Parts: sequence; structure tokens; C-alpha cells
Amino acid sequence: MKKLGWVLFFLAPSAIPLLIFTVVPMVSSLWVSLHRWNLISPMKWVGLDNYTHLLSDPTTREVFLHTVIYCAGYLPLVFAGGLGLALALNQRLPGRAFFRAAYFLPVVTSWVVVALVWKWLLNPTSGLVNSLLGALGAPQPGWWTDPTWALPAVILASAWKDLGFVMVIMLAGLQAIPQDILEAARTDGAGAWQRFWRVTLPLLSPSTFFVVVISLINGFQVFDQVYVMTAGGPQGASQVVVGQIYDLTFRYGRAGEASALSWILFAVILVITALQVRGQRRWVHYA
Repeated sequence: MKKLGWVLFFLAPSAIPLLIFTVVPMVSSLWVSLHRWNLISPMKWVGLDNYTHLLSDPTTREVFLHTVIYCAGYLPLVFAGGLGLALALNQRLPGRAFFRAAYFLPVVTSWVVVALVWKWLLNPTSGLVNSLLGALGAPQPGWWTDPTWALPAVILASAWKDLGFVMVIMLAGLQAIPQDILEAARTDGAGAWQRFWRVTLPLLSPSTFFVVVISLINGFQVFDQVYVMTAGGPQGASQVVVGQIYDLTFRYGRAGEASALSWILFAVILVITALQVRGQRRWVHYA
């Protein structure tokens, strides 16, 4: 307790902005969620009506379904691709440092820039991807103009951008594995696949757990790429939860419902994360 003053002094530069820009807006949004408000007129108290309306609205179920589909497509792609890159760049290859930096570069690139580039690449009429598919005689999807392909187009762009992040996390996990364990497995006659499946992958479980938790949290909050590439269309086929929150607030002037939907999303993410943390005891092995 004697050091409490100094602790608060050194925490203040981080704690004060956190309080002003995160905690206060969160509490304010909870208060707004209990009102009907169009951002102009005075707020009108409605209690839990916004929550009951959203939970019974088919549109809410639809945007949550799209978000779950996005996560189900995005997570395996980004994890498998990031792990593959980490395994490859953990070897002694010429130019290894360059390739590590090159694959990480999209992570620090603005989402707007990445989304615009992928929107051009996946242009149904003049995009590079469809030009290559046409040259190979393969079908040319409508991508972001087609309700069936709009969400896969967003998933593809998202996985490409985040590969470098997963690669760095998994690469750190690979380099933390004691080499004597791998040598012992090799001495016992384990092949490359057996060493990976029986030794490397279990020892990577802490890194895998981190990647899965963070990727799912980010996946449920996906917005930027959807807004730039499809704006939730066509015909609402790629609308996600955060996109719906944005539209409810700024397009339809229903800030109370938007705040309520934000808290519903928060509750869903909290429950999923808590279940993951609880379930990690069964498969995560810490050295």
C-alpha cells in the first residue's frame, strides 16, 4: 500500500486514455442500449425492448450466421497457411529474413488498401484472378458481385492479410521447442510426419491456442474488409454483425438497437472465449 501512489502515477499515462476512450464509451453504450435514439432527438427509455426485438429479428440471426460462416472459413485457412509458412521459414533457406519480412508486410498494411487491392484482383470482368481462371478454362465466379461468392471473397482476402501474423506466432513456438526432443524422436526412428504429428504439433499447442482465441475474437468483429469490398451485399449476403451495428447507427438512425447488438456480440465473444479457456486444459501442453 505504501507504493500505491507510485503505482498509480506510472499507470496513469495508460490508464487514463483507457478509461476515457474504452471504459466510458462501453458504459455509455450500455446506457444507450436501453433507449430509443436516432442520434438527434432526445433519448427515450425502452428498457430491454431493443434486446428482445433484436433476439427475435431474423436479420440478427442472419448476420450472426454470416459471421460464423466467415470464422469457419477464415480460421482454418489462416491457421494452416500460417503454420505452413512458419514450418518453411524455420528451415535454413537463402533469403529467409527477407521472406519473413515480406510475408509479414500485409499485416501492417491498412485494411482499406488491402481490401481495395483484393477487390480489383477479384473483379469479375477485369480482375487478375478471373483472367487466370479463364486462361485455364476454369469457371469464373462473380466474387463480390455474386451473393454466393461475396463472403468467400472476403474470407480469401482476410486470410491472405493475416497469414503473416499467424506465421510469426507459430514461428516463435517452433523456435521454443527443445531440439533434443526432436533429436530423441529422430533417434527412435520417427519419420518427418511422425515427428510433426506426435512431437511438434503438441508442443505448439500454446501457440495454437493463442492463435485460435485471437483469430476468433477478430473474426467475430470483422468489418473493414466487408465494408470496403462488399458493403454487406449483394442482397445482404455478406453482412456481418459489426456491419449491421454500423448500419443501424449511421444508416437507419437506431443507435439504441446498435448498442444492444454490440453488447449481444460482446456476450457471444465472452462465452466462446471462456469456453476455449476452460477447454484448453484438455489439449494445451505447457512445457
